[in-house]
Amino acid sequence: MAKIGRKADKADETDETGEAGERRAAQRAPGSSRPSVDVARIRLVVARVVWAACVVFALVLAITALLVALDARAQNDLVGFAARFADAVDLGFFSLENPIKDFDDKLGPARDTKTALFNYGIGAVVWLVIGRILERVIRP
Repeated sequence: MAKIGRKADKADETDETGEAGERRAAQRAPGSSRPSVDVARIRLVVARVVWAACVVFALVLAITALLVALDARAQNDLVGFAARFADAVDLGFFSLENPIKDFDDKLGPARDTKTALFNYGIGAVVWLVIGRILERVIRP
């Protein structure tokens, strides 16, 4: 009987230390999960900012293409700002000086419009794709 009593005492000790270990683990859990929650929140905010920036770049390219299609006055400050910003975000591949696709001279004034719509349109789509991929990579 003494042996049985001793085994029961050892089982009680393990239960107590087991419960104490669980309590300690439970106390550590909020502290250890807190940094991961903060990191996840930061990653979510950064992903949203990256996506928003890419959407703004795509909108600038689309608006500039529309302004070219409407034959807006280049002397206007707003049109000039949009054109300069579009030149900055066209990645060099979609610029109007060195376009991916340059339409024939037979079209006359419509040549510039089609070139701007085509190149800036593709540039806007590329920015949206880049933004979505980066957003998915960054987001937790």
